[in-house]
Amino acid sequence: MNRFLIFTNQSKDKDLEVTGMVCNYLRERGKEAIVASFKDPLPCSGSKSDNMYYITDMPDNVDCCIVLGGDGTVLQAAANVKDRGIPILGINLGTLGYLAEIGRDKITDALDKLLAGDYSVEERMMLSGKPLYGEERHFDALNDIVITRKGIMQTISLNVYVNDKFLTTYSGDGVIISTPTGSTGYNMSAGGPIVEPGSSIILLTPICPHTLSNRSIVLSGSDKVMIELGSGKASSRQEAEASIDGRLGASMETGDRLEIYRSRMSVQMIRMNRVSFLEILNQKLN
Repeated sequence: MNRFLIFTNQSKDKDLEVTGMVCNYLRERGKEAIVASFKDPLPCSGSKSDNMYYITDMPDNVDCCIVLGGDGTVLQAAANVKDRGIPILGINLGTLGYLAEIGRDKITDALDKLLAGDYSVEERMMLSGKPLYGEERHFDALNDIVITRKGIMQTISLNVYVNDKFLTTYSGDGVIISTPTGSTGYNMSAGGPIVEPGSSIILLTPICPHTLSNRSIVLSGSDKVMIELGSGKASSRQEAEASIDGRLGASMETGDRLEIYRSRMSVQMIRMNRVSFLEILNQKLN
């Protein structure tokens, strides 16, 4: 590896002290380090919301993206490099994270291993969401696609189809459709299972379900899921929102359908320790 893109969360590295240290460390060893220069934040595709995310002009021939921040910053970086196959190394500048595995005290050790080729690359599946209404568009998520109620405090009914066959109806606050990577995020908080991040599955987890029988469902990564927003009480119109990795992706009304399936894109995550996920999970659980 010779050319590195440094993707920094400037709210966690306000004076760019860590960014400067990483750049100098790489340049002193004959490598090229480019600090990502962000454009103005833009809304997620198809959205007029003020829920923004940052994009950057991607330089050519980048060998690795080093992310300085937390798991949220890794998700932002993934949105920028997902179609280029550039591996990501996450360095955590906040609390303990699952995606940003390297702590502040391990930065130079991690960089030495990176330059020596002493690491593994783990491919992480992504999900694509395709609204079957309105203008044609789609969006990709590394963590999850979440459909939640919009507006007044009332339950929503979501009809779930798998491979074009009706599966169940979730009645509650919404549903989380998660990748294995996202299993430790909102899915876990909602009571869903934690799964090994390199696996190929899709998780469905209801949010605050209003029946005791509603539980998480684990599907194959090759399955196609369709979520339809049903009617409310007395056939009233319901409204919901679909978010993609925490960014607003689409608004939904009764009858609207969102198709979700494994994306053709994936994210390459650099791992310095084969058991790092289990170590972090152990710390989180204890």
